[in-house]
Amino acid sequence: MKKTRLSTAAIMLAAATALAGCAPDLDGGSGTNGAEGTNGATAASGGDSASNCTNTIPKKDLPVVTMWGWYPNMQLVVDNFNKQNSEVQVCWTNVGQGSDEYDKFQTAIAAGTGAPDVIMIEMDRIPTFQIQNALVDIKQYGYESVKDNYSEGAWKDVSVGDAIYGVPVDGGPVAMIYRKDIFDKYDIKPPKTWAEYEEAAQKVKDAGGPAFGDFAANVSALTMALQIQKGAKPFTYDPAQKDTIGIKLNDQASKDVLEYWGRLAKKGLVGTQDQFTPEYISGVINGKYATYISAAWAPGYLTGAGVGKGEDTGKFAVAPLPQWDPDNPVQVNWGGSAFSVTTQAKNPELAAKVAYGLYADEESLTDGWTNQIIFPLNLKALKDPKFEELKVEFFDGQQANKEVYVPAANAYQGMTYAPFGQYYFDAMTKQVSALIDGSVTASEAADKLQEDVTRYAKEQGFTVQ
Repeated sequence: MKKTRLSTAAIMLAAATALAGCAPDLDGGSGTNGAEGTNGATAASGGDSASNCTNTIPKKDLPVVTMWGWYPNMQLVVDNFNKQNSEVQVCWTNVGQGSDEYDKFQTAIAAGTGAPDVIMIEMDRIPTFQIQNALVDIKQYGYESVKDNYSEGAWKDVSVGDAIYGVPVDGGPVAMIYRKDIFDKYDIKPPKTWAEYEEAAQKVKDAGGPAFGDFAANVSALTMALQIQKGAKPFTYDPAQKDTIGIKLNDQASKDVLEYWGRLAKKGLVGTQDQFTPEYISGVINGKYATYISAAWAPGYLTGAGVGKGEDTGKFAVAPLPQWDPDNPVQVNWGGSAFSVTTQAKNPELAAKVAYGLYADEESLTDGWTNQIIFPLNLKALKDPKFEELKVEFFDGQQANKEVYVPAANAYQGMTYAPFGQYYFDAMTKQVSALIDGSVTASEAADKLQEDVTRYAKEQGFTVQ
């Protein structure tokens, strides 16, 4: 007997981790539930009670929209919105990040009550909740008036088919962070292609230097992004044919990327340490790796983890992501979050106004990027001369946004996520681990991944193309 897609999502979300598809929690801190009440504000909401706000509602005569969110500066963002808005107020609660929040949302979906009007979720989770009819298509509620505030790629990441299920806020254009001291010592210039990357890695190894990078099994979303850069299209999905999904995880591009990194690992040119671990961070601090292929949120994460301080202050720089074909460059993204309207909202139009308006004012955006909380996707921030010209302290004063991250974000075309992305990421981790330990070849790993995920999709009732 086949499981329903609702149970699929519940199982998937129970195992979810915040690292599967976006940046780890850069701060982890936020208010406690019920610290301050709404002072009598009237809720125009469903599920989550407007009496449990972390923030104080300043305009008590306006309707209130409830929301869950975890950005470290969410208090400031919500306060800014409430001060500037004369139609609606926001009641904000932090119920946790990643799986902590998703588990609570999944429970509310199953119960039919308890969800907020607006929820902050990672973009790769949108299809998972959309297929359960838990999110509202907000295209009819003001999209035309704000669509030019974001790139086409950013909108694609929050879309399922032609419908819009979230407002993009932050993203993770991928680039190559590197140690200037190691590059200088071994006379290495930032590689522009992956062939040059391998040549530089070999040069450093031959000279007795450190690993040039890291091929980790626990960053499946990054591996997927690098495969997409090569030309892979892992999933095709259109909600108009909700029982059908295209899965192609063993095409030549996907195999080529696994073979490339597997070869570098086998030759000892890169390490294979799981990332976001104390061991990996210690290695970054101590110069164990010459490069770190990661997203625009990485400087904030690394700084919070103690990188770029003390003896290694001023030793990091960033360069564009190496390309397979420099004449036809492809930029990719790792991570990003959005504000979505839930189907438990009693006034979806008012909730959409909140989703569109949160983290869209200049003060909130500026606070986010100056404090390295987000890499903004709002074009008002991306085109702000202060943002573009920023001399990033972590990169020793380099204008990283102007030189690397903004061009990468502008060129990103977006991608299609699967409605069972966590299962796919976990299956990818399993196969990359096997590739690293030598029990499978790159081609075999891709074939096994295709077989595993296809079988799983069929068990959930999908027809696989």
